[in-house]
Amino acid sequence: MGDNVNNPDASLAEAGERRIEWALRSMPVLRALGARFAETRPLDGLRIAACLHVTAETAVAVGVLRVGGAELALAASNPLSTQNDVAAALRSYGMEVHARAGVDRDTYYRHIHQALDIAPDIVLDDGCDLVNTLHTERTELLKGVTGGCEETTTGVIRLRQMAAEHALRFPVVAVNDTRTKRMFDNRYGTGQSTLDGVIRATNTLLAGRTVVIAGFGYCGRGVAERARGHGARVVVTEIDPVKALDASLQGYEVRTMAEAAPLGDLFITVTGNRDVIRAEHFIEMKDGAILANAGHFDIEIDVRALESLAEEVHLGVRPYTDEYLLPDSRRLLLLAEGRLVNLTAAEGHPAAVMDMSFSAQALAVAWLAEERVRLSPGVYDVPGEIDAEVARLKLAATGVSIDTLTPVQADYLRSWRFGS
Repeated sequence: MGDNVNNPDASLAEAGERRIEWALRSMPVLRALGARFAETRPLDGLRIAACLHVTAETAVAVGVLRVGGAELALAASNPLSTQNDVAAALRSYGMEVHARAGVDRDTYYRHIHQALDIAPDIVLDDGCDLVNTLHTERTELLKGVTGGCEETTTGVIRLRQMAAEHALRFPVVAVNDTRTKRMFDNRYGTGQSTLDGVIRATNTLLAGRTVVIAGFGYCGRGVAERARGHGARVVVTEIDPVKALDASLQGYEVRTMAEAAPLGDLFITVTGNRDVIRAEHFIEMKDGAILANAGHFDIEIDVRALESLAEEVHLGVRPYTDEYLLPDSRRLLLLAEGRLVNLTAAEGHPAAVMDMSFSAQALAVAWLAEERVRLSPGVYDVPGEIDAEVARLKLAATGVSIDTLTPVQADYLRSWRFGS
């Protein structure tokens, strides 16, 4: 178990149980997989170390893995996203959890080490911090790790670089890169939950405001769509010419961050890279501009540069909102300390979204349990049949029917001999 100093008060467990039960209502695919895993026990005897956002939706997901036979230790992938009542509820169920909201960096990494003390066979990561710790500080455990899953764009970027440098020591499935994850989680989940976090933190009217979105990947696309739906003027910044062209053809303004800096009322970074908004941008921004990050790590907005520019910092002018007063009396508002605004100032993706992402991860873990001995170290895509199964289960749960191929159509697709 986690050390008592860092455990939330066990009296929170009842509230956590209610939160988990509420999430469960909107997660029919995971409920179905839980029943299947309880019967087939695909993870019997496996030890899993997980570094994930400790939320109600995650609680449902790890519950499926546990009924599938796994022993699991959980650490938080972001200290500001941890729901203490959920952590307490999981502990009351007898699960090993190392997480508490608001811990410092040292405690955050201590919790990751404590989760790794389980000596895992499989690891689940959300941002690659656990995998990185394994490869740099806990190398004595690597020989026992036979596979892993990664849930985020940021984490997959790091893992692919590790693989390119031949540093990755075991196979990892890029759960983030499934079609269902990118479409449902990244686009619709991030789009809604990011603006939810901004609105909860600031109570700002978006209609008529200029929203600058850095990055037009699946997440950025979702945020842009939702911001436009609120009546905002949307400006997109990009480094990828194809994504920039896509944004332009969808009717968004595409500018450099230098050009956008004096225009924006709200800036949202969602790139997976660092220092996207820097000192030279801060000095051009209008009074009252709001800065928010929806990328996994708190490096997209250069908070240290902002601190160095400010004459005064007023912490907590609203919950999750800090005000930076510049020498010319302009005020810039930073949300959630530059961390994930949707999981800090709000509750993250709706449970219906995470139902699909975690279902893909659960099925990927079961696939890994069977295939890991035949896989070499590297980054692997989720098998297409898993992606399709998750989509089919979700459609069935929502009462949506789709067509199937006729025998003639199936023969046509399998043959190269038919012409026009």
